[in-house]
Amino acid sequence: MALSSKGCLSLLLVVFIAAGSISDCISAAAAEESETKEFVVTLDNSNFTEFVGKHKFVVVEFYAPWCGHCKKLAPEYEKAASILSTIDPSVVLAKIDANEEQNKVISSEFEVKGFPTIKILRYGGSVVQEYKGPREADGIVTYLKKQSGPASNEIKSGEDASSIIDDDKILVVGVFPEFSGEKFENFTTLSERLRADYEFGHTLDAKHLPRGDSSAAGPFVRLFKPFDELVLDFQDFDVDALVKFVEENSIPTVTLFNKDPKHHPFVIKFFNSPNAKAMLFLNFSIEQFDSFKSKYHEVAQLYKGQDLSFLMGDIEASQGAFQYFGLKDEQVPLIIIQTNDGGKYLKPNVDPDQISSWVKDFKDGAVQPYKKSEPIPEANSEPVKVVVADNLQDMVFNSGKNVLLELYAPWCGHCKKLAPILDEVALSFGNDADVLIAKIDATANDIPQDTFDVKGYPTLYFRSSTGNLLQYDGDRTKQDMIDFIQKNRATVAKQESANDEL
Repeated sequence: MALSSKGCLSLLLVVFIAAGSISDCISAAAAEESETKEFVVTLDNSNFTEFVGKHKFVVVEFYAPWCGHCKKLAPEYEKAASILSTIDPSVVLAKIDANEEQNKVISSEFEVKGFPTIKILRYGGSVVQEYKGPREADGIVTYLKKQSGPASNEIKSGEDASSIIDDDKILVVGVFPEFSGEKFENFTTLSERLRADYEFGHTLDAKHLPRGDSSAAGPFVRLFKPFDELVLDFQDFDVDALVKFVEENSIPTVTLFNKDPKHHPFVIKFFNSPNAKAMLFLNFSIEQFDSFKSKYHEVAQLYKGQDLSFLMGDIEASQGAFQYFGLKDEQVPLIIIQTNDGGKYLKPNVDPDQISSWVKDFKDGAVQPYKKSEPIPEANSEPVKVVVADNLQDMVFNSGKNVLLELYAPWCGHCKKLAPILDEVALSFGNDADVLIAKIDATANDIPQDTFDVKGYPTLYFRSSTGNLLQYDGDRTKQDMIDFIQKNRATVAKQESANDEL
């Protein structure tokens, strides 16, 4: 599924921006060419370390054989590998079955949380970066050609600058009197560290740059961006200070989300930020839009640098977020704030003049959390029992049973395919009072994030009667699930009767 800076992107980010299209199937002709050379190198625990150690630059896909997204990616990944093998220097693409038991130590080491996960390993694996490019062959090739080349390009003229400056993207340029010394080396380190996210350039003369003080003498770093201040200069060459400068200034004061794809990279930055996230949802076509935008920008500017980021989302483009949070169209304009611990704070039907006071109340701790839960079902007679946020503790954690819990989304195709299999598993334990098969709609109920790590749907957890909580990552077949439950279940303690105690 989608990736975050730690291996997967947050689920909320996934519902905001749909994954790019990938080919639906492998052509019959390609399938028949079983003896054609495979350009993607297959790795496992026996050769992974040695193989990676031999390469300055290698790309590794962590996949699972049952993963539909992995199957769709496979032909594109192979096609890209064949093309990249012909360039000089060649780029090596590899894959490892992260679902295979013997390979799980490696996938754990690289913080693989979902499939497929693609990592760029540099300098024998000493530097690890997330792959953040497209999932189709041509896009993979273009992205990796850039990533395997120099992290920063020299700008020798105005034409050079024009060739790498994009009015919709971030560009970081180092200006130096000479390309040597500690400050230049620190800039090089910065460009290597952040090359997956930004364009970098370096020059001996600021006059080649299209904006900013053309007479300024280096060394300094100039940040070009398509929002707020269009140009910022920075002169602290401590590497951590440089990283902080680039990261903090690469998110707009207010991030806009609508159907315009040029905003999407900044939406990704917004959700990857460690800050709490304030989101104002409204119809961008209403007469009051400019008033909302102005008031919201004032508030965002007021709290800039205080661990709170701001986004405005058009209701037409934000239905995924509405599903995720359990919101309704009639509640807009609304503000919802999500904190890093999973807390949610909601102000529905807000008007522009209420924004400032409500955000202040939130910062002062005067706003109560918003809890999302479906009603507890009156009848719960189906084989797979329905759990909601309000009875999650009782049914899963206090039931004294061995519980297999599916966290699902009603719109998820994989969840729909799994549903009849879960029914069969539940029926197989129909006469076993110590086992419960249950499901919870994770889009309509708040899920404890410190307990369940939900990066995609469906996510399955098993809690034994003795309290052992495990995430199920095996094959999604009836027998595999039954075997997993039997292997990990615990004996349920039975209460002794009064006669037995005498």
